[in-house]
Amino acid sequence: MELRGRVALVTGAGRRLGRALAAALAERGLTLALHHHASAEGAESLRDQIRGAGGQADCFAADLTDAHAALELPQRVERAFGRLDVLINSAAVMERLTLEETTIEQWDRILNLNLRSVFFCTQGAAPALRRRRGRVVNVADLAGLEPWPAFAAHSVSKAGVVMLTKVLALSLAPEVTVNAIAPGAVLVPEHYDESARSFLERTTPLRRIGAPTDVIGAVLYLLEAGDYVTGTVLVVDGGRLIRAGGGADV
Repeated sequence: MELRGRVALVTGAGRRLGRALAAALAERGLTLALHHHASAEGAESLRDQIRGAGGQADCFAADLTDAHAALELPQRVERAFGRLDVLINSAAVMERLTLEETTIEQWDRILNLNLRSVFFCTQGAAPALRRRRGRVVNVADLAGLEPWPAFAAHSVSKAGVVMLTKVLALSLAPEVTVNAIAPGAVLVPEHYDESARSFLERTTPLRRIGAPTDVIGAVLYLLEAGDYVTGTVLVVDGGRLIRAGGGADV
């Protein structure tokens, strides 16, 4: 896919990985629809940065824990820009909650954002993406490929994203490709101290913490060169998934 001149919707574009992905796509010449909910300031500053560099971008507020809002978001983007070619489902929360600690309200909030919104946002985008022979990239997580008991609801939600990616790929073929990336230790949680960061480095086979650029490269491959790739999960983790012990030390 030639990216320049196309329109991309990035959910969760106001902070962390979503923001980095949106900025990278703008540098490739795409028009950006920057979704945000609680991170309006980050999305708006990125919009201004993109416009200042001569690009096109606008912000779209929505609470994606509301399934109706998730369904309508891509339609709002298409009405605003006249088309939609790329959907990056990045919006998510990651909360350290064990089985015993998780309340019903926390479970619903995490699953509604991390998993249900991906389903309905893609459903809402499907007609536009079919017309443009577009692309969907979902942001999964290593927690969806190995059990993380300390992040119980998060782990279940990301496992759902892995399976949903396969379901969507079959549902939208042959017009639209749907893939996922599963980042490892790329953006360390903000509350981690130097000891926790050092532990991640030592327990990653490539002996370093990753960077957003590692994930950006994977996403650009799926968008630009992955014409014959659909329904796959591209793991970007420095080898953590294959290390001895799996997720037990998370």
